[in-house]
Amino acid sequence: QVQLVESGGGSVQAGGSLRLSCAASGGTFNQYTVAWFRQAPGKEREFVGAFRDMGGRTYYADSVKGRFTISRDNAKSTVYLQMDSLNPDDTAVYYCAASATIILSSLRIERQYNHWGQGTQVTVSS
Repeated sequence: QVQLVESGGGSVQAGGSLRLSCAASGGTFNQYTVAWFRQAPGKEREFVGAFRDMGGRTYYADSVKGRFTISRDNAKSTVYLQMDSLNPDDTAVYYCAASATIILSSLRIERQYNHWGQGTQVTVSS
């Protein structure tokens, strides 16, 4: 059973950057696909991006493509979300999620992930 802990959230001005970390424990980390989701106030949780277990490919939502980068350090059992050119629309609680069995076509579907972190707040001011 893998446990996930996010860190790195905070407040930043528009145009700034933040790097979130998702540290995993309790499982064979490199067998998991790890994704980032976010939930803004009053909105549903949405897919941000994912780092696939097989081959290490990354996938992004259109809204963050070109601004956000997901990377992974298997030695540290950690996945990172580098967020650049932030804007107020990026304000949300950011969650990492993991699955050892997810298929490619389901990467963006939150209910397909069975391990979740507690979330970290990101606030972007204009």
